[in-house]
Amino acid sequence: MPAGLVQTYRAFAHNNAWANHRLLTACAALSQADFEAERTGFFPSLQRTLNHVHVIDLFYVDALEGGWLGPAAWKNDVPHLSLAALKPAQAAIDKRLIAMCDALTPEILNGIVRINRDTRVQAERRDRLLMHLFQHQIHHRGQAHAMLSETSVAPPQLDEFFAEGEAPLRATEFDQLGWTEETVWKA
Repeated sequence: MPAGLVQTYRAFAHNNAWANHRLLTACAALSQADFEAERTGFFPSLQRTLNHVHVIDLFYVDALEGGWLGPAAWKNDVPHLSLAALKPAQAAIDKRLIAMCDALTPEILNGIVRINRDTRVQAERRDRLLMHLFQHQIHHRGQAHAMLSETSVAPPQLDEFFAEGEAPLRATEFDQLGWTEETVWKA
């Protein structure tokens, strides 16, 4: 497996964190009532949808790190009632995912992850599990994006993937995250 593929997973982890940062920053302009308001979606509010993203991230990142948290991750399906509590918690799990992806090698990427499902242990190749996790995040952020469209807050653009010519457009957000373009694209 070429090193370029490992870099792709690193870039996906950074893009995931950036999209979460953009979405949660936009949601910060909402009132608590708007954050909790019932809306159309798989999880019927921004609060519930964004907390779902967080708890599933906890579940999978823990497993990817070799942990055994399992379904206890969603024992409380809304662990962060306010956006002020959710945003730093999501940033912390995003940093863990980035650190895990930064440590990838072709051998680690091809390795097997054991996932505690309480009644069974699921074994998945790390690359496949990462693809599953990124797809899950994209799916539910899209639902939150649509929900945000129903409010007075304009949803941020989330359909970008670090186009080189658009680096100046994300420089402020990268600065907020403590990143540079080199952070994402290091060899």
